[in-house]
Amino acid sequence: MSSTDNVAEANISKPQVTTFFDAVTNTFSYVVSDPASLACAIVDPVLNFDQASGTLSHEGADVIVEYVRTGGLEVQWLIETHVHADHLSAGHYLQGLLGGKLMIGAGITTVQATFGEIFNAGADFRRDGSQFDRLLQDGDRYTVGSLSAYALHTPGHTPACMTHVIGDAIFVGDTLFMPDAGTARADFPGGDARILYRSIQRLLQLPEAYRMFMCHDYCPDGRPLSNETTVAAQRAANIHVNATKTEDEFVAVRQARDKTLGMPQLILPSLQVNMRGGVLPAAEDNGMVYLKLPVNAFV
Repeated sequence: MSSTDNVAEANISKPQVTTFFDAVTNTFSYVVSDPASLACAIVDPVLNFDQASGTLSHEGADVIVEYVRTGGLEVQWLIETHVHADHLSAGHYLQGLLGGKLMIGAGITTVQATFGEIFNAGADFRRDGSQFDRLLQDGDRYTVGSLSAYALHTPGHTPACMTHVIGDAIFVGDTLFMPDAGTARADFPGGDARILYRSIQRLLQLPEAYRMFMCHDYCPDGRPLSNETTVAAQRAANIHVNATKTEDEFVAVRQARDKTLGMPQLILPSLQVNMRGGVLPAAEDNGMVYLKLPVNAFV
């Protein structure tokens, strides 16, 4: 199903979008609610993790819990736009407190196969995506209360990246940043700059007034933190993929940029937890849970 077909049929109501920001990982999470009901979806929630001490905590997720409960909202979906490499997911934690179904793109199985091998996760680690309640294919539809929603497969950053369009609100994960920051890196295993360009072209064909919500912002040139733009603004001004940029130009810029980037600080713990749907590896025979530190995994 094409994005054009989806746009023609989508309910273009305006959901209420409430933003939560984790300053340590520069991550935006969202509660997307239906003004006509108490239904909502939670997008890309963060589990706090102090790597130096190995300590997990739930401060950020508990703020979302309080918001949902205070508003009397009903969580229908917990949405992971992709397997994040820069923060641990609080999806499983929030599901235990608030209910709802956890969903991610069907490309999770490719990510699980790749990183299950890198982390030597063993036969007990299922690589079929069964840690999630729903695996999405391109064009799959769902609802949030009375709001129509659908998912677009937008690989390039990772194989499992899905963009979610809920009413007039677009949640792009790491595929796009604010116009002055450009696009996501494409050098992780399974990433591809040329595929990323083609995925973004699909997003730029969405109605120009649709609101677009970022997963991260790094405040280039010291400007204030920002997380919301429009399709029109991205078409006109994105420094990597505006209307004047060709595919070859984008690939050259993206690949050159990626060569200068270090790995995200939390990539190793994040991938181990997030490929399991936000669940920690099983405790070992001493009752302790361990996250592995593979040496030269990305050389």
